[in-house]
Amino acid sequence: MIEVCLLGAGNVATHLYHALNGAEDVNIIQCYNRKGIPLHPDQDATQIITDIAALKDADVYIVAVSDDAIAQISDKLPFQNRLVVHTSGSVPMDAIAGDNRKGVFYPLQTFSKDKSVDFGTIPICIEAEETQDLNTLKKLASPLSDKVYEITSAQRNVLHVSAVFVNNFTNHLYTIGTDICEAYDVPFEILHPLIQETAKKILEIPATEAQTGPAIRNDQQTIARHLKIMNTDSQKEIYTILTKAIQSKHGKKL
Repeated sequence: MIEVCLLGAGNVATHLYHALNGAEDVNIIQCYNRKGIPLHPDQDATQIITDIAALKDADVYIVAVSDDAIAQISDKLPFQNRLVVHTSGSVPMDAIAGDNRKGVFYPLQTFSKDKSVDFGTIPICIEAEETQDLNTLKKLASPLSDKVYEITSAQRNVLHVSAVFVNNFTNHLYTIGTDICEAYDVPFEILHPLIQETAKKILEIPATEAQTGPAIRNDQQTIARHLKIMNTDSQKEIYTILTKAIQSKHGKKL
């Protein structure tokens, strides 16, 4: 049985609690956050603490807080030589402060607090200073997901940058598409099948082969028409930058 203390109350902490709470051979013994926020409506109130000095002995302490708070929280831990891991995609393992054994337990997924996820499909990237601790993290991750990867801090940062492009930036483009549709009273839901097919396609063929649209065709008249209907300079700038990037990638004339 692996005993876990979970520190944090954000999206990642909430989803990790739900996943770990139902995992075989895992026991969450405490959850720490400054406001005493429960991570589940049915969570035992005695399990939640607001005083970091009251943390009990555990096999793993998971610091699931914002990137900027990792060093601050880990530096306040009232013990030494225990396994402390963070859940960030971009922060190096050695950002964990104090004299504890360091590691990373990074579930690579986008988390929204009120949107459930299937942890069985989520890649979990792990890292640790010591082999024994790496084995502990493997045992902790294995009941949650079949996709467990030993990833260095440098590799994890590469993954995180790539994830920003395929998730965060893409989601912002959805927002722009929604704004343009709403400005002309067009239902955005008409685009839902296209979004689904685009995502499905890159699971089957390389993204470079899946590229379509006026940029790769160098259809200048269509591009000009598109720019005319956009309402903000930001929309036009993003459209122009992405058009040039696609054309450059595929060897088209700019």
